[in-house]
Amino acid sequence: MTLIKETDYGTPQSTSEKNVTINVDGFDVTVPEGTSVMRASMEAGIQVPKLCATDMVDAFGSCRLCLVEIEGRRGTPASCTTLVEEGMKVRTQTDRLKGLRRGVMELYISDHPLDCLTCAANGDCELQDMAGAVGLRDVRYEADGQNHFKMRDGGGEVNACWKPKDESNPYFTYDPAKCIVCSRCVRACEEVQGTFALTITGRGFDSRVTAGMSESFLDSECVSCGACVQACPTGTLQEKSVIDIGQPERSVVTTCAYCGVGCSFKAEMRGDELVRMVPYKDGKANRGHSCVKGRFAYGYAAHQDRILNPMVRDSIDQPWREVSWDEALSFAATKMKGIQQQYGKEAVGVITSSRCTNEETYLVQKLTRAVFENNNTDTCARVCHSPTGYGLGQTFGTSAGTQDFDSVEHSDVVMVIGANPTDGHPVFGSRLKKRLRQGAKLIVIDPRRTDLVKSPHIKASHHLALRPGTNVAIVTALAHVIVTEGLFDEAFIQERCEWDEFQDYVEFVSDPANSPEAVELLTGVPAEEVRGAARLYARGGNGAIYYGLGVTEHSQGSTTVIGIANLAMLTGNIGKKGVGVNPLRGQNNVQGSCDMGSFPHELPGYRHVKNADVRDIYEKQWGVTISDEPGLRIPNMLDAAVEGTFKGLYVQGEDILQSDPDTKHVAAGLAAMECVIVHDLFLNETANYAHVFLPGSTFLEKDGTFTNAERRINRVRKVMAPRNGYADWEVTQLLANAMGANWTYTHPSQIMEEIAATTPSFANVTYDLLEEKGSVQWPCNEAKPEGTPTMHLDGFVRGKGRFIRTDYVATDERTGPRFPLLLTTGRILSQYNVGAQTRRTDNVVWHEEDLLEIHPHDAELRGIKDGDWIKLMSRSGETSLRANVTDRVSTGVVYTTFHHPTTQANVVTTDYSDWATNCPEYKVTAVQVSLSNGQTDWQEEYQEHAARSRRIEAAE
Repeated sequence: MTLIKETDYGTPQSTSEKNVTINVDGFDVTVPEGTSVMRASMEAGIQVPKLCATDMVDAFGSCRLCLVEIEGRRGTPASCTTLVEEGMKVRTQTDRLKGLRRGVMELYISDHPLDCLTCAANGDCELQDMAGAVGLRDVRYEADGQNHFKMRDGGGEVNACWKPKDESNPYFTYDPAKCIVCSRCVRACEEVQGTFALTITGRGFDSRVTAGMSESFLDSECVSCGACVQACPTGTLQEKSVIDIGQPERSVVTTCAYCGVGCSFKAEMRGDELVRMVPYKDGKANRGHSCVKGRFAYGYAAHQDRILNPMVRDSIDQPWREVSWDEALSFAATKMKGIQQQYGKEAVGVITSSRCTNEETYLVQKLTRAVFENNNTDTCARVCHSPTGYGLGQTFGTSAGTQDFDSVEHSDVVMVIGANPTDGHPVFGSRLKKRLRQGAKLIVIDPRRTDLVKSPHIKASHHLALRPGTNVAIVTALAHVIVTEGLFDEAFIQERCEWDEFQDYVEFVSDPANSPEAVELLTGVPAEEVRGAARLYARGGNGAIYYGLGVTEHSQGSTTVIGIANLAMLTGNIGKKGVGVNPLRGQNNVQGSCDMGSFPHELPGYRHVKNADVRDIYEKQWGVTISDEPGLRIPNMLDAAVEGTFKGLYVQGEDILQSDPDTKHVAAGLAAMECVIVHDLFLNETANYAHVFLPGSTFLEKDGTFTNAERRINRVRKVMAPRNGYADWEVTQLLANAMGANWTYTHPSQIMEEIAATTPSFANVTYDLLEEKGSVQWPCNEAKPEGTPTMHLDGFVRGKGRFIRTDYVATDERTGPRFPLLLTTGRILSQYNVGAQTRRTDNVVWHEEDLLEIHPHDAELRGIKDGDWIKLMSRSGETSLRANVTDRVSTGVVYTTFHHPTTQANVVTTDYSDWATNCPEYKVTAVQVSLSNGQTDWQEEYQEHAARSRRIEAAE
C-alpha cells in the first residue's frame, strides 16, 4: 500500500455539456465549455505551477505563478482565471514564463522561513514543490528586511508583523510566519464550508489570515471542519497529529462511521498508527469535504477506556472478570440455550446496530432467525427513523430517500422539516448552504431557530416555528393551501398517482378545519407564514424536502412522513433531479441496518415475514424453518422482560439505556433479564446490566459496507488489525457457532454475496463492483446494474403513488399547571448520538456537558440565569443540568441534547410512541424547570451504580 495522491486540477470541473477543443504545448485537449486553461492543461497531462489555485474552490488569480502565453493575446494571463475558447493555442513553458515564475517565487521565498528540514509539512508542501518546479535556486533579496516571519527587523526592533503561533484548536495549529496569504483557507471556509470564519486582515507585510475578529481559532466561529487545513499549501495550518507523528506513508480509502452522510476518507498511516483522516475528493457523498467529527474525532479508537478482552459475571452486582474468547462465548451460549430450554424459543432476542456494517447487522438478524429460531430482532432505527419506513413504504412503496446529495445543486426551493443539517449532517449542510447562497429559497419548519434560519449569507424565506407535537397540522395546512388555491400538478397526479385516493385526499384536506387560519392557535404559526411557505414550495420550481428526527420522533411520526410524501406528489416534486423526499439518517448505517432485515416483521429488503415465498428463499439458503410471526420490538422486549417472559438479549453496538426513552423502564427491563450480552467498544450504560461483554472493533479495524442516507453503499476498508483480535462479524459468527450453528464465512465479501443472492435491491452488489465504481446506490440489480441515484423516475416502486389522509391527533402528553413547558431534544455538531465515541476525543472542548436551552422570558419567571443549575422534571423522572438562556427556542419550549450520561436526559422522556412503529416521542415531553443546587439524588445514585457495575477484577 502506498500514499494515495489525488490530482488537484486547480479549478473546479465545468458542468457544461458543450465541449471546446484547445491546443496546449502542441497537444489538443477537449474539455467542457467554462473550463479554465489551467484545468485543461492538467487534463492534457501538463501541470502549470500554482499556489493560490485548488479545485475545491473557485479561481482567484492572486499568486501570479500560473501565467501562460496565449496566441493572439497580449501579456501573460493567469491560467486559473482564463477560460478556454475554441481553437485557443496555449504555451505553458517559454523562457519568458520561466523567468516571470522564478521572480514571483523568489518573492514568496524571501518572505518565508527556510526551515524546511524541521517543518512538519516537509514533503507535503506545495510551496516547496513549486520552488522546485520553477527552478528557483537563489534568492537575491536581503534576509534581514521586513517580513512576516522574523520577530526582529534588521535594526533589532520588534517586527510589528510578527504574530505567535495559535495552538488553541485541539486538532491543528496556525503559524502566521509561514502564511503566503494565498487566501485558499479563507475561500475554503467560505465556499466549501460556508462558515465565513476566516478573513485576511492588514495590508502589505501586515496582511495575514485572521479567525473571527482577531480571535483565537478556538474562540472564533470556526467549526473545525478542516477545510482550511486541507486547502493550505504550506505548513501554516497543520494537523497536530502530523507534527507529533510525522508524514504518513500509506493510505486506505474508507467510510466515516459517524452520521448518515457517509463521507469517504483517506485514512493516512505511518506504520500501524493513524496520522490523519483526509476527506476523499472522489467520495460521491462528500466530494472532498468533512466535518470536525469525521476529520479529527477518531481518537476513541485508541482510547484507554476500550475494553479489549472478553468479560463475564454471573450477576450484575459482581465485578467483571476477564476470560478467554472461548470461555466467554461458551458462557454466553450456555446461558442463552438454558433460557430457551426453560422459557421457550421466544424468550431471547437481538438488537442490531446502525454503527456496524451491513454484513455485521445481516449476521445478527440471521443469528436470531436461524439460530435462536424467532424474529425477535430490532435496531436503533426503531427509535429514530422507523416512521420513515412505514410512511414512505405506504405512499411510494419503498422506505428510503429518493435522491442523491448532488441533487440539492438542482433545487430551487428546499424545505427542511425537523432537521438541523449544519449540526447533525454537517457536510450536507454545507452543500445546502452553498446552494442557498447561489439563490435557492429555504423554508424551515422547526420549533427552534437553527443556524439555517439565519447565518452568514443565508436566510430562510420562511421559518415556521411551530409548537412541538403539531407537525401533522402544519403539513396538512400546507397541503390545504396547495389544493384550495389550485397549485397542485394535476398532470403528474393523473399520470403517476392513484386518482381515487387523490380525490378522497382532496375532500379531506380542503376542509376549512385544515386551513392555516384554523390551526394557527394550535401550531402557534401565523397563517400568512404558512400560506407563503406553501405558495413558495408549490410555485418556486424544483422543490426538495429534507427531514429528520423532528418529524419521526413523535406519536404521529408516521402520519407526518405520509403528509410530506403527499406534498411531494401534489406538486410533482418527485422522480427527477432537484426534488424529492429525503430523510436525513442520524447514524452512519441506519439505512443499512434497516435494509438488512433488522426489524422483527421484515426480512432483508423490507419483505414481510408472513410472505411464504420470501421465507422460502432464506429457508433454502440457511437450512432452517423461519417463523411467520413477527417478533418483538425493543419496547416489547423490555415490557416482556419486566413481565418475566423475555430473559436473554444480545446487543451489538447499541446503548439502549442511554439512547432509549424512559430510562427507568429500560433499566427495569434489563435488570429483569438473566443474560444480557453487550458487544461494544466500551463499558457503556447498557453494560451496567450485562452478564457478558464481548469487545467490539472500530470502523478502522474491519472490512464491510455502510449504506448512507442516499442509499449509497460505500466500502469500509480495514486500516489496522482489530485491537481485540476480531472484527464484529467474526464475533457474531463465533457466538452462532457456539450455539450450534456451522457458519463458515472467511471474509465479509462472502456475506455480501449472500445478501445479493437473497435481496433483490442488492442483487448486483459485489465488492468488485464497489472497487470499480467507488460506490453504488440501491436498487442495484439487473435492471439498474450500476445503481439508482434518483428513485421513482418513471413510476413509483408500488406502481402508482398513494395519497393518504393525515388526520391530526394530539399527543397524550399534555402540558398543565404542574408541567407547563414542552421539552424537545436534538444533537450538537461536536458530539454524536450518546457520545460514546466523541466524548473520548478532544471534541469535549466544545461541548463538555448537556445544557438546557430556555427562553429569557421563561427563565426570568423562574429566577434562572445563564449557567445556573436547574432541575428538569417530567411525569417520568427528573435530572439536573445547567441552563443556557437563549431566544433560539420559543417561549414555552425548552431544548437539550443527550450526549452525556451524567445528564441522562432520557430519564425525563416518556414511553409514548408513534402509533404505527413505536418510535418514541422524544420531541414532546411536558416538563417543569426550577433552580437546583446540583445533581439530583437519582443522578448520584445512577452514577454510583454505574461505577459499581464497571468494576473489573484484577488479573491474577
